[in-house]
Amino acid sequence: MHKSYVNEDITVFWDSDKCRHAKMCVSKSPKVFEVGRRPWVKLENASSREIWETVKKCPSGALDIIYNHDVTIGFDEAGHCSAAFFDGKQIGECDYDDTGDAFNIFHTEVDSEHSGKGIAKRLVYRVIEEAERRGRGVTPTCSYAAKILNK
Repeated sequence: MHKSYVNEDITVFWDSDKCRHAKMCVSKSPKVFEVGRRPWVKLENASSREIWETVKKCPSGALDIIYNHDVTIGFDEAGHCSAAFFDGKQIGECDYDDTGDAFNIFHTEVDSEHSGKGIAKRLVYRVIEEAERRGRGVTPTCSYAAKILNK
């Protein structure tokens, strides 16, 4: 399972396949990370700085974190994509085909002036989350999406 948790400043990514339950996150920031709670991550319970410091200590790499840079991510079911917006302008997208059994992610792109900020990762995660929510698999034919899924 892949999940992202977003507040105004940061996005935290969680890849359950990598999680080894070392509980570093739970011990360092128990108000944010609580295994028995749903959702188990509540970013509103601590400062972005505390969360950043905790996530960066995850020994398995199951947790990752980036700054949002005032970019919002939306999901467009009719357009078969997730899209990134900055100041109301679309600056990136992740396109997929719905095959019925899986979402085939075939293209991810972010405008060059916004590259290197983790936006593409947020776009891919948004499509993955939607596929998982619907009980479908994900097939990445886009090289970047494959990199994210196979890290």
